[in-house]
Amino acid sequence: MLTAFITHPDCARHEMGADHPECPERLAAIHDRLLTTGLLDYMAPYDAPLAGLAELGRAHAPSYVQDLIDCAPTDGLLRVDPDTCMNPFTLQAARRSAGAVLLATDLVLAGQASNSFCSVRPPGHHAERATAMGFCFFNNVAVGIRHALDTHGLERVALIDFDVHHGNGSEDIFQDEPRVLMCSTFETGIYPFCGEHGGRANMINVALPPRSGGDVFRAAVTRHWLPALDRFAPQLIYISAGFDGHREDDMGNLGLVESDYTWVTREIMRVAQGHCAGRVISCLEGGYALGALGRSVAAHVKVLIGAD
Repeated sequence: MLTAFITHPDCARHEMGADHPECPERLAAIHDRLLTTGLLDYMAPYDAPLAGLAELGRAHAPSYVQDLIDCAPTDGLLRVDPDTCMNPFTLQAARRSAGAVLLATDLVLAGQASNSFCSVRPPGHHAERATAMGFCFFNNVAVGIRHALDTHGLERVALIDFDVHHGNGSEDIFQDEPRVLMCSTFETGIYPFCGEHGGRANMINVALPPRSGGDVFRAAVTRHWLPALDRFAPQLIYISAGFDGHREDDMGNLGLVESDYTWVTREIMRVAQGHCAGRVISCLEGGYALGALGRSVAAHVKVLIGAD
């Protein structure tokens, strides 16, 4: 089976203004790198469907979903927080992004794909149950996880988040859900300025100081994530794959490089192969230095497809 590559042209129509770092060119940088390296030849392409209102409502308050629909602009930009805007195409793009993870869940659990990478935007891991923030509207991975739990009946799902920013939205949605184990690393002292002081037993949050570098990141994963994941024995693993911890990305200052993303993906795949037949669903979150983003996603995908 091939790795599914799920995206949609609608995801490039969402824009938040000139010079905004969360730009449509991010997806082009990923596609171009995967194409030129030949990795797309080993992936099965799929168009992301639109997530339905009921599917979104499993992860978000239904009133919040309806409010986003009602306030979607017909022209211009609508600012929903200091960093986050909607244009006339944002709602469609956001529904495609969540829909990509729904489709990935169905494909992987049906045995039609070995694993999946969702190359979509807007990202999702800052979106809380009833709040849009941090470039995010719907929590794409959370929508997929709820689908796996509530529709497919899974009992143990792991969420791994290696974005440079803490996935506060995912924590907000799953902190009281014992069927979900969330393992995350993130840089201290930066947006969204939370997550550093512990949480529920199912939240393995590891805050890393600035300029940690790959050795500290790898040690944190080895010490904190891997034992917890082995104890939990997930039936399916989701990844909030943020690449803004790269040393070329000025959104953070962790100092990671492509080989760190290769390493952590290998470790995730080792856990997946040991517990859930290699079933992994990865979804793009951050990563704003276009060259570094393309190279880092390629390093990540190369492991997913088994070429590294």
